[in-house]
Amino acid sequence: MIRHLLPLVLLCFSIACQNQPAPKQELKQDFQKENLELITQFYQYFNSHDWENMANMYVENAEFKDPSFGTGIVRQSRADIIQKYHELNQIFPDLHDEVINTYPSGENHVIVEFISTGTAPDSSTFKLPICTIFTLEEGKITKDYTYYDNFEEGGEE
Repeated sequence: MIRHLLPLVLLCFSIACQNQPAPKQELKQDFQKENLELITQFYQYFNSHDWENMANMYVENAEFKDPSFGTGIVRQSRADIIQKYHELNQIFPDLHDEVINTYPSGENHVIVEFISTGTAPDSSTFKLPICTIFTLEEGKITKDYTYYDNFEEGGEE
């Protein structure tokens, strides 16, 4: 009798093990993949100058760290984001970010290394290496911490 029950017990054990939740590492990889896809979409919106869809990728009042805002953290609404990039795009109509690399970090962060370029109406250009750390929660950007050296060569800070 026991000999006949053993295969049944092993079968039940095997089925129970298959229904266990994915290991934490697999969940982390799923979050990282989703986050990388969101950030890829973000830069597609940026490069097509679709500021409204780009801004909608943020929570309503996201935290920003950016040398253009000073040294502290600034909260920006989606409307603020649209206005900022619309105004920047007026100065640099060919504004473009070339992503060099993306680095997923944990379940909620993506670090992006990119080169931002643009040409002003007076034909002056800029080429700026930038690094941004995005914090993502529930499919939205909650923090955008951007770092770059805005020191102009030959000038003063």
